[in-house]
Amino acid sequence: MRQLWSMLLAGMVMASWSVAAQAVEVRTAVLRIDYPTLAPISRYDERPDDLGFAGAALAAEDNGTTGQFLGHTYETETVAVPPEEADAALAALLDEGIDLVVILARDEDLLRLANQAGPEVLVLNALAEGDALRGEACRANVLHVAPSYAMEADAVAQFAVFKKWSRWFLIEGSNEADRAMGEAYRRAAEKFGARVVEDRIYEDTGGARRTDTGHVMVQRQLPVFTQDASDHQIVVAADATGYFAPYLPFHLWDPRPVMGSAGLRPVSFHGAHEAWGATQFQTRFDALAGRYVREEDYQTWLALRVIGEAVTRTGSADADAIRDYALGDEFELAAFKGVPVSFRQWNGQLRQPILLYDGRITASVSPQDGFLHQSSPLDTLGIDEPESTCTAFQ
Repeated sequence: MRQLWSMLLAGMVMASWSVAAQAVEVRTAVLRIDYPTLAPISRYDERPDDLGFAGAALAAEDNGTTGQFLGHTYETETVAVPPEEADAALAALLDEGIDLVVILARDEDLLRLANQAGPEVLVLNALAEGDALRGEACRANVLHVAPSYAMEADAVAQFAVFKKWSRWFLIEGSNEADRAMGEAYRRAAEKFGARVVEDRIYEDTGGARRTDTGHVMVQRQLPVFTQDASDHQIVVAADATGYFAPYLPFHLWDPRPVMGSAGLRPVSFHGAHEAWGATQFQTRFDALAGRYVREEDYQTWLALRVIGEAVTRTGSADADAIRDYALGDEFELAAFKGVPVSFRQWNGQLRQPILLYDGRITASVSPQDGFLHQSSPLDTLGIDEPESTCTAFQ
């Protein structure tokens, strides 16, 4: 399979790429911040040590396969640090002359690191989902490969409206990221004609969640917490920190489908997705990493493939040249999602389909049929240009 993939890439290169072969050395880095967290609710959610980095390794193979025909070489440095060491780690990478950096970090850290990097460095966001990063806090040196909360919420909303489930009971966590996600779902409901009939906040009190008696506590708490809600058709969970949402299915007072952070979840990718040629991606990733792919892996792979595609087309590893090409009308990239992906020129967000995943299969893919847009159906997901508050790309 790996040999077949190499041959296919080689054929595409030789048949369609017209950039003159010239020696280009492409140096990139993947910087991952490892945050202290509680133990996950399930052992299935335990964080692999190579999270994101396995995607980088697969991208290195893909970029290298393409590059060998054009005289392009790729070198990727991977760095994992705790939050307090992130600034120094980025500074060290910049001192090495690396100006193409993929970052896996939370919103506030991504913004600070992008400011530290400065306009001559291209940062590709492979984790942070906050809408403010694509709006009033956008930065011209940042391209967002990770989907935003708005894109994910719109993906859920389109499916719910398609199913005529328009009355929502919204449950959100008490943390800042949970509230930002909850706001995205409120906006999505209004955008597509659904209605949040009631919302409640589930307080994050900290402490251990995965204990022998944890499920007993939840079985007692959640039915009472969800009792007497206004008449609703679905429960939408906004739990960015993963504190309570996995417990919601089967523990509600009223039997209802759960969407959002549990039940039917909007994701960029998952290990069971096999449509549109994704089987070969999954096979190669499984062989390389010895585990199933996670969103962080896919988004890191995609970020480095953005760089690889831009270098292939322009023949340059210059950060400005790569950014300009990626934001241009000619850029598009195959991403195993049925349609090519490309960047929104007004805020640097990668437009892409969102998979709706039930923990086992892809139940659906948004944008849903019938949701139209004057430019691209993909722009029905997330903040469209007329409503964007980002001014850095003007």
